[in-house]
Amino acid sequence: MPFTLKPEDGLTVDADTIDYIKEHVDTGDRWVLNFGPQHPATHTTLRLVLELDGERVARCTPHIGYLHSGFEKLGEHLDYNQYVAIVSRMNYLSPISNDICWHHAVETLFGIEITPRCKVLRTIMAELGRIQDHLLCCGAAALDLGAFTGFLYVFNPREKIYDICDFISGQRFHPDWTRVGGAMQDLPDEETFKRLVKNFIHDDLPTAIKDLETLVNRNRIFLDRTQGVGVLTHDEAIAWSATGPIARASGVRRDLRKDEPYLCYADNWDGQGAEAVKFSVPIASDGDVYARFLVRLEEIKQAIKIIDQLIDNIPSGPIDVFSDSKMVKPPKSDVYGSIEGLIQHFELIMSNRGWEPPVAEAYGANETANGELGYFVVSDGGPRAWRVKTRPPSFINYQLMPKLIEGHMLADIVAVLGSLNIVAAELDR
Repeated sequence: MPFTLKPEDGLTVDADTIDYIKEHVDTGDRWVLNFGPQHPATHTTLRLVLELDGERVARCTPHIGYLHSGFEKLGEHLDYNQYVAIVSRMNYLSPISNDICWHHAVETLFGIEITPRCKVLRTIMAELGRIQDHLLCCGAAALDLGAFTGFLYVFNPREKIYDICDFISGQRFHPDWTRVGGAMQDLPDEETFKRLVKNFIHDDLPTAIKDLETLVNRNRIFLDRTQGVGVLTHDEAIAWSATGPIARASGVRRDLRKDEPYLCYADNWDGQGAEAVKFSVPIASDGDVYARFLVRLEEIKQAIKIIDQLIDNIPSGPIDVFSDSKMVKPPKSDVYGSIEGLIQHFELIMSNRGWEPPVAEAYGANETANGELGYFVVSDGGPRAWRVKTRPPSFINYQLMPKLIEGHMLADIVAVLGSLNIVAAELDR
């Protein structure tokens, strides 16, 4: 019979859902279900409007707007250092990666080459951010399908990364660590930093990965819920602009660390012929939920190799560039010891005269845990960006949700959504 809406029914759905029902649902054979934003798997920030044929998803319409922050507009009101506090909140799973990418884009605009010490430390922290993000994603993949123990295996050691962020910046969750041409401060103690990182990548992390793999990699329930579910082919991944583990799980051989190298992923990163760090890019071909899970686990192992190559070879010297361009904050010794350093510090921190970027535009991108994160910066020569545009991977990847879930069962939604690892703060502008 036709689907009708009556005032006396006491409906509490919003107007958009009512319009959707009127337009698309015309028989009693299908019904509309709101999946989220209150559902635990959507973290109170994602919403899917589902049209169900029994328990099978006939249509899926993602809705965003539940975590609006206006982060692109804020880029026009904060200077190039202040804005780091905003970008780190775009991805709260690995905030340090956003810090590094933002200032990579700004330094591209300014034409600044950071010091070898800064490159090594940023590379180490970028890989720790990748591990931080993947641990939560892989642990939640088990949790969403009922394996609570797997979540505990990887979430407990993940706390050690927060300890490292706290050590270098004074903040656990949002480090806001990078600055134009360097960082907010050098390492408080290099030996302590090395010890914290080594203990994590050599002791805590390998144990956690082994425990998770033992629990789920041959678990029949986990395999049945993930293999052949949410399949994305190689050509579809390219057509839909997927990047990161989602694309690589479908056989797309693209990783910005290899294809457009930066930091220590590039040869001659120290200006004296140093070779790029050696690592492999995990590639799978099945393109399903299980393949995306395995790719992320392997990327964690490769991140350990990268950090291992750098942690005992941190160059000496300054972490900040103090250049003639006057766009980088001077060392504290110059602030307190010379009038030039004092004036430059005052102009950058206390006045609007310090930033003198070129009238130009630049795009800088990094390979973060979820794929290509990029910032397009337009400068009019003023102390703040005239326009900031973000290319967040979650915003691109979320468009895949209807394609991947339509035709699957209602219970498959949590598996597919978890494999995309959508961070809602990257969706809303």
